[in-house]
Amino acid sequence: MPPMTASQPAAPDTTAPTTSAAPRVGIAPDSWGVWNPVDAAQPSPEQYLREVAEAGFHWTELGPYGYLGTDADRLREQFAAHDLALSAGTAFAPLQREGSLEEVWAEVADVSRLVRALGGRHVIAIPALWERDPSGAVQGPRSFDREAWARFTIGHDEIGRRLREEFDLSLQFHSHAESPVGSYREVVRFLEDTDPAAVNLCLDAGHLAYYQADSERLIREHPERVGYLHLKQVEPDLLADVLKNDVPFAEAVRQGVMVEPPHGVPGYAPILELAARAHPGLFAIVEQDMYPLADLSEPLRIARRTHEHIVGCGADVRFR
Repeated sequence: MPPMTASQPAAPDTTAPTTSAAPRVGIAPDSWGVWNPVDAAQPSPEQYLREVAEAGFHWTELGPYGYLGTDADRLREQFAAHDLALSAGTAFAPLQREGSLEEVWAEVADVSRLVRALGGRHVIAIPALWERDPSGAVQGPRSFDREAWARFTIGHDEIGRRLREEFDLSLQFHSHAESPVGSYREVVRFLEDTDPAAVNLCLDAGHLAYYQADSERLIREHPERVGYLHLKQVEPDLLADVLKNDVPFAEAVRQGVMVEPPHGVPGYAPILELAARAHPGLFAIVEQDMYPLADLSEPLRIARRTHEHIVGCGADVRFR
């Protein structure tokens, strides 16, 4: 997409007074349809970084490791050119598998070195998702058995301790649709069975809503465990059909189950207000799943509208 011209709208005003406790709002590559490190169906890293700034955001995530590149010096220059800063990186953590700890740690350490070099503070851990065969049927268990659960929770504690000790970064667990940790009860069980000094929660409002979980309730009941936010909405009528008919998550995304605000649930303002009291100054990163894109120019328009919605939603937030 070409650079902004005089006929294009300017980035939204972000000069409204805020408090230091206000969540720091940013946006992630997922909101540009980025699911893979390299994929011709995705916008280029250059387009992404330019348009994040054009949409009025300052904070971003790395997205899939390798998408933005792995050269810290080059990335530092690119971030500076667009006045951007990093909040977090992401790694998959299939720690329920026997003997997986060191393999997962090696991948987390690669992400962590880059996050640390770029001034980020968090690494987000995502569980392995269900496997589906070509017909769409789920293969294998949808939930962990007792032994796998123990490996999973103990493994996250160990990864979190190493992350803190070796990189001075925080591990934030991200529950996910079509994973063994997706429902409210599963998320709470994870929090109860893990060490808050080692790992806390990246509360993804959209993935929680995917299984009718209440983000506001989770923050009220476990305020000390919410260390990071992903702002996301689901379209409830389509979601009902998705769940009724066991539509695969990737297909549900293609159908538009994740929507821009204010067209879905949950609302952002109450979540941001509760999170600000629970964890002053935490990151709240917009992450709207939309893979694959039909139009590579659409994410910028959606991101601008999302920025405007957040500015006007009534919550005390800051964009820097």
